[in-house]
Amino acid sequence: MSWFESLVLGLVQGLTEFLPVSSSAHLRLTAAFSGWQDPGAAFTAITQIGTEAAVLIYFRKDIGRIVSAWFRSLFDKAMRGDHDAQMGWLVIVGSIPIGVLGVTLKDQIEGPFRDLRVTATMLIIVGVVIGIADRMAARDETGGRHRTPKQRKTLGNLNVKDGLVFGLCQACALIPGVSRSGATISGGLFMGYQREAAARYSFLLAIPAVLASGVFELKDAVGSGYVAWGPTLFATVIAFASGYAVIAWFMKWISNKSFMPFVWYRVALGFVIIALVTAGVLSPHTAESAG
Repeated sequence: MSWFESLVLGLVQGLTEFLPVSSSAHLRLTAAFSGWQDPGAAFTAITQIGTEAAVLIYFRKDIGRIVSAWFRSLFDKAMRGDHDAQMGWLVIVGSIPIGVLGVTLKDQIEGPFRDLRVTATMLIIVGVVIGIADRMAARDETGGRHRTPKQRKTLGNLNVKDGLVFGLCQACALIPGVSRSGATISGGLFMGYQREAAARYSFLLAIPAVLASGVFELKDAVGSGYVAWGPTLFATVIAFASGYAVIAWFMKWISNKSFMPFVWYRVALGFVIIALVTAGVLSPHTAESAG
């Protein structure tokens, strides 16, 4: 991997990680369209550490309160009813599905799931799902001629059942093309949560999963010789900087804007990929980078 490739792929990772368009799909597609080798699941997992560092800094006050309250609740029964302490447990509960499936399906994630036809299909299907969830939320928020606006749930309403549903939605993002934020936010909208609440929990829920995945890949990559460490670390720094800017913009934008631009983009991109693969312009399978 060249330094220019790492710059481009780091930007792609940071710009797409928090948008409902699938960062893993865009890394795979950027390499395919550029004629580069697939950066692979290890590169994706390691560079995601950069974007999650951006989450840690952006939500540092929330995370500090949650971690502090959670630790105190382990020894102080009175703290167990505290909302922040409960959020700590709910993030742990919501992380279970992706942890189990990530280990169980590791070979598929690094192999068959990276087929461009799978990616294209997921871009289209999940795009439609996001569109439906978005319309449901908009209908509740605006009401209509014969309907009054409906109050949607906040994070104060989050419980173990909803946390597990969020977690299952997040686990779907193991397949390139799904999108972690797209799956979890649309799942939250279907359950009746406000857009901002669903996005906030989505980003918090991603922290343990992504950091664990990155550390797991680092452990396997150390000494293996198949990771170009200089360019990969450079891409991770680029992903951090661009990712932080996207979070700041997205959290302001999501509160009152429609997801439909992302929906149309996903569906159009999915059909373009299918057309290019069918025409033989793109190969659905590309060998992972050897470093």
